[in-house]
Amino acid sequence: MKRSVVETILGGVVIVSAGMFLSYGYKTAEVGGAGGYPVTADFSSIGGLKPGDKVQISGVKVGTVRTVELVPETYLARVHLDINPAYKLPTDTAALISSESLLGGLYMSLEPGAEDDTIAPGGQIQFTQAPQNLEQLLGQFIFSLQDEKKETPQTEQP
Repeated sequence: MKRSVVETILGGVVIVSAGMFLSYGYKTAEVGGAGGYPVTADFSSIGGLKPGDKVQISGVKVGTVRTVELVPETYLARVHLDINPAYKLPTDTAALISSESLLGGLYMSLEPGAEDDTIAPGGQIQFTQAPQNLEQLLGQFIFSLQDEKKETPQTEQP
């Protein structure tokens, strides 16, 4: 009898602990509604940016990427953002997609401008920059090195 009471209490402690971890994970992962005002930005390429990625200003998270879609008329990728209502973006804000590290992971970086007017909820960020393609940059670098070797004359040694 004593053994079953101890096992029951221990089981209850495990269940309560699991519930606390689940609650903590739910709060820190921000699984609930993003809550914020919607803003859009059009890009020629998003390079793998996906819903749920961070939106940052100066390294501080100010929102999330809600959805990504292709605009049929312009063939540009439209990114829908949810921005924290505490931050009002000037109309000349620039949006660029940056890499978190060499191993991958993208986020949207916003660079606020100096205008007094702000982007209204449902507004659009006009100034955007697509992410740099690392493979393409490496290819250009390698080919530029090969071109340099072809252009430099080889001097003969006596």
